[in-house]
Amino acid sequence: MKRSLIVAAVATVAAGTSFAQSSVTIYGRLNDSIESQKVGDDKKTVLQNNASRLGFKGVEDLGGGLKAGFQLEHGLNADDGKQSQSAFWARQSEVFLQSATLGTIRLGNFTSESYYATADYVSMHNHDTGTSSDALYQYVMRDTNKVAYRAPEFVKNLSLEAAVSAGEGVAGQEKAYDVAANYSVGDLALGAGFSKNKSDKQFGVRALYTLGAFTFGGYYQRAELGTTYAPDNGKINIVRLSGMYAVGASEFHLNFGLAGKVDGDGDTDAKQATIAYNYNLSKRTKVYAFYTKVDNKALASYATGADGVDFSSFALGVRHNF
Repeated sequence: MKRSLIVAAVATVAAGTSFAQSSVTIYGRLNDSIESQKVGDDKKTVLQNNASRLGFKGVEDLGGGLKAGFQLEHGLNADDGKQSQSAFWARQSEVFLQSATLGTIRLGNFTSESYYATADYVSMHNHDTGTSSDALYQYVMRDTNKVAYRAPEFVKNLSLEAAVSAGEGVAGQEKAYDVAANYSVGDLALGAGFSKNKSDKQFGVRALYTLGAFTFGGYYQRAELGTTYAPDNGKINIVRLSGMYAVGASEFHLNFGLAGKVDGDGDTDAKQATIAYNYNLSKRTKVYAFYTKVDNKALASYATGADGVDFSSFALGVRHNF
């Protein structure tokens, strides 16, 4: 009995010490919209999930300026409660070691930083989720089996990161590479990114500027596709412009994207336009409405996967972060 009490006491002290040195946060987002969608000539009304998720993240102070941490993120369909991706932690599963002077090493499964630095950064109205997400951007990076290094802040407001995804001896799977940079000065935010996965490559640059109640910017992407994505294989230029006017709890959004012709071939181009309104009920909760339309030429298949078939949606939604 005495031995059991001693073991229990030691375990309690050890656990208390561990908890004092670390913190774990539970977070998530539920985002649903009622939508009237049209694919070609087919119309339907749906309750649309918009990248809802549940996550856990934590950091432990190891002393001497060194920290260890993790992040796990699960994708779920808020409309029916089902898992939204094939793997339970498909959205993110990483562990990292961080030093203010030496930088950060990340291991696991996580989203391309070049995407965050360009396309995601200018998608302001619904965080590039759901049917109004950017249908034109070419995402070529593989997120799994990754090792990344994030450099310390050598220059104020400048962040640099490079990552490699291991091939692991899988037939037809080669190493994939991703690099990204972000820099801000005053009201101007700049970004750039490059990804390479087998013969697929992309390079993008981004700028966003805030002027009082107005925020506007965009990105340019140059992609070379060697395997099948939205357009046929070949070289393509993509441009997106976005703008927001914020007054009180209201936000008014406009954005327009254009995917050029693949290798200059006719009828391979497309465009996407979105108009949206957000009303922020609090810092965590908003209601919104948007209309988005993807216009495909005869040989383009963005958003629909079918050549020459257009897509549009009118939506009313609620998003809550916790």
